[in-house]
Amino acid sequence: MVKIRLKKFGAPKRPYYRIVAVDSRKPRDGKTLEELGFYRPVESDQFKVDQERVQYWIKNGAQATDTVRDLFRKYKIALN
Repeated sequence: MVKIRLKKFGAPKRPYYRIVAVDSRKPRDGKTLEELGFYRPVESDQFKVDQERVQYWIKNGAQATDTVRDLFRKYKIALN
């Protein structure tokens, strides 16, 4: 199963995340299928995502994790 989840990067106490499509059996920071966007909570709360690619993965059976779903809801990204 494919999941849309966060992949962690950055220094201690200064994290940033990439929003990625990944096989659910792979580790959090393992190999990804596709990078869909990024989220930087510390540096001015930046968020950017390729909505078309997110919709593509959702239509093909991918499921967003709870955290990613909450981020999409916060930034008004539809998961239809």
